[in-house]
Amino acid sequence: MTLMRSWVAGANSAEGEFPLNNLPYGVFSVGGDDPRCGVAIGDMILDLAAMEAAGLLRLSDDLVFDVPFWNEVMELGPEAWARLRVMLFGFLGEGAETRGIVEPYLVPMARARLHMPILVGEYTDFFASAHHARNMGALLRGTPGLPANWLHMPIGYNGRASSVVVSGTDIHRPLGQVPQGAFGPCQRLDIELEMGAIVGTGSTLGQPITTAEAAEMIFGYVLLNDWSARDIQAWEAQPLGPFQGKAFGTTISPWIVTPAALEPFRCGPPVREVPLLPYLQEAVPGFYDVQLQVQMQPMGAARASTIARSNYKHLYYSAAQQLTHHAVGGCDMNPGDLLGSGTISGPEKAEFGSLMELSWGGAEPLTLETGEVRCFVEDGDTMTLRGHAQGDGFRVGFGPCAGRILPAVNMPGW
Repeated sequence: MTLMRSWVAGANSAEGEFPLNNLPYGVFSVGGDDPRCGVAIGDMILDLAAMEAAGLLRLSDDLVFDVPFWNEVMELGPEAWARLRVMLFGFLGEGAETRGIVEPYLVPMARARLHMPILVGEYTDFFASAHHARNMGALLRGTPGLPANWLHMPIGYNGRASSVVVSGTDIHRPLGQVPQGAFGPCQRLDIELEMGAIVGTGSTLGQPITTAEAAEMIFGYVLLNDWSARDIQAWEAQPLGPFQGKAFGTTISPWIVTPAALEPFRCGPPVREVPLLPYLQEAVPGFYDVQLQVQMQPMGAARASTIARSNYKHLYYSAAQQLTHHAVGGCDMNPGDLLGSGTISGPEKAEFGSLMELSWGGAEPLTLETGEVRCFVEDGDTMTLRGHAQGDGFRVGFGPCAGRILPAVNMPGW
């Protein structure tokens, strides 16, 4: 697919993230205005709430864009989602007869503040990259072998929806118990390069779903940084798994990129070492060629350094397979549920998606482009994830997924 041209001039740049091909959804405010729903186009945001209030855009009998989340649109279902995308093409496409009517509803992105795009219902994080799983096995168990169940089903854990935040939100270094029962600030603070899938329509308690149904339920995708306290995690994760080491913060990018925008970049599944059971098999593989990178910028550094590059296609299980497995035992899924892909690492060291892997547990420090040396994230460091799918003369991007680490909160007892 080539660039779809828009009358919004900034949308036609080959390097921009938000061409007409994309049209990602977010929540924004300007000045003291209330946050509301908008769509990114070039370097502008189309104010859907204002258009709806003016009677220029309607998806249902009720107003759905005047709230600070996309959950009400999600609940309308895939038919309404497709209808909205067609309407936006009509408003913003090159030569649109409605340009004069729509143009006053564009807001410069530089003036806007971006907010959480959804109300997160539940948050589940998976462990779906074979390269990451093997690396962590080598680091933690001394062997790169995979757990016995790993090639048979997506492995995940239930995280904290309350600490999912939008890009640009500062994160405090967590306190906690570390090996041998000592207490204090985390000393091995890490990131995980992930993508998140947002569930748009729900399922019924007690009823499993197929992978085809799961794919239809996914409203869109975001970049996701699953901040990780490796020393706290190492002490607590015996025998039950992640808890405080993962509960203090998860950052997502502000724009929701739809499956329709990513469709041209769909790619095949990985080579399977073990055939999947029928309920996990996909007639249409749910993998996408999305280029990803991790950047690190210490406080005071002149610029950010790119420390890793990976790709969403390195995953072993798709979002639809993860969602299907999540519901197979009867767990009901709801609009706004967020599924983290798990760390997306490639086969080469430069493609590893966590500092734990990049520094090999701290044994191989990284030297940044500006000269600083890092094994893990230090106070004042800003970590930024970026991602885009590359088309012919255009790209479909997500916007940055960034967070700065603040010192641990002072607490009596340490």
